[in-house]
Amino acid sequence: MAHDRLPSPYSGDWTVPLDGGGWGNHFEGSPRVMDRASRKADVQKQGRERARKHMVEHIVQKQDGTIGERNSYGGDSPRRPG
Repeated sequence: MAHDRLPSPYSGDWTVPLDGGGWGNHFEGSPRVMDRASRKADVQKQGRERARKHMVEHIVQKQDGTIGERNSYGGDSPRRPG
């Protein structure tokens, strides 16, 4: 499987609640919403797959906007603990 490493500032794929309802994914630093769905699980799966493909972090927000989950799929700094 080929991986398409994204240049900075696209260092993460975010799953977020959308204004007006539903959920979406966007790359960090980009306002463009790539996926939209009414169910968080559907959008979260797409975001996880994209993060794996591009070897970036997948950040999942809760409905209140706080971060509920973070998963890294490559490209971590060697100085980052964990």
